[in-house]
Amino acid sequence: MKNAVLQRCAPVLALMLLLTGCAVNPVTGEKQLSLIGESQELALGAEQYTPTQQTQGGQFYVDPELTLYVREVGQKMARVSDRPDLPYEFVVLNSSVPNAWALPGGKIAINRGLLVKFDDEAQLASVLGHEIVHAAARHSVQRMQQGMLINAGVAGLGFALSDSQWSGLLMGGAAMGAQLALAQYGQGDELESDHYGIVYMKKAGYDPQAAVELQEIFLEMSKGREAGFVDGLFATHPPSSTRVRENSKLVGKIGSGGYRGADVYQKKTAFLRKVQPAYDAHDEAMKLASDGDMNAALTKVDEAINVLPREAMFYSLRGRIHQELNNPDKASADFEKAVSLYPEMFIYRLHSGLNALTLNNLSKARENLTRANEVVPTSIAFLRLGDIAVKENNRKEAIAYYSKAAESSGDIAEEARRKLAALTQ
Repeated sequence: MKNAVLQRCAPVLALMLLLTGCAVNPVTGEKQLSLIGESQELALGAEQYTPTQQTQGGQFYVDPELTLYVREVGQKMARVSDRPDLPYEFVVLNSSVPNAWALPGGKIAINRGLLVKFDDEAQLASVLGHEIVHAAARHSVQRMQQGMLINAGVAGLGFALSDSQWSGLLMGGAAMGAQLALAQYGQGDELESDHYGIVYMKKAGYDPQAAVELQEIFLEMSKGREAGFVDGLFATHPPSSTRVRENSKLVGKIGSGGYRGADVYQKKTAFLRKVQPAYDAHDEAMKLASDGDMNAALTKVDEAINVLPREAMFYSLRGRIHQELNNPDKASADFEKAVSLYPEMFIYRLHSGLNALTLNNLSKARENLTRANEVVPTSIAFLRLGDIAVKENNRKEAIAYYSKAAESSGDIAEEARRKLAALTQ
């Protein structure tokens, strides 16, 4: 009976797969598997763009003109792409890790740590064009369909990443977005993005030789294992001699020459380069804190704040250091400053809420943890909201929060399950 049903359904199932599973790559024209439709693709990118930005450092808000410039260059490249009608967006992220990524639907980000490596606008256009092809050719969607995802990490947590309490931190869609941003592309996708990105550069009037130069530089850096690139661009976009060779061949065919924009680029990135010492001091403070030298880390982060006192990231790190030095009141002031400078950033509210809980300021803790979860839901926030509910004798609310935290993994999930069991016995 079962076999008969399967035999009758087989033609219908085959037709459904034929209709829903076959599509054409919008860039290459080749057939590809398509189980995720364009409407789902656009919705996924739109939903995950903000939380993914935040898990990778948040926006570089201290220099909004730089983001506008990157957006202009990105849109110039997007207009000559094979999917010019995608709702493209471009943002600069506040991370020293040299990287760039694209989510489905044309949601693209580039880190300030990569921008300081470029010499001119043509090199910027090369990287943005490469990411535009990833979006236009639906590479992220293809990786989702093939299950080619990795475990997500959270760049904004800094030295706490080594702590077991932060394992499995991200929950729901935020984890998916981070996976898409951090997953490694295969060589086929990279070669495809290189090829058509160079074509887009030529169409937009840029010198495609800049793309060859960048790949040559990145390949040399990868051989030398330059710090930062190994964890950033080289991890997600692995360079190779094949890529350099294929890019050179293509430029030889279509011809080099075109706009470079060195003077404009240097002018647009002047502020970023001016304040780079502050971020260098911050990164050094992070390393010192990771090594357990909190007093030296405190001195370094103070240097960063003196150079750029309106950077929320610096106060958040100093607050973390004060926590490690058992100065929760000083930590509270720093976290409040970070939140005031960048109220939308989930990690600043998360740290502020966790610190407030240690001071038994339940209302402040609840407000910040709740606000953090509204942007990027995390298991640690749900767990501590459950603790707050217990302190306030709200058993029903505590069960709900602990149940949510228990859906994660690692130490946080285990603690949530223990506390949930104690409440439901």
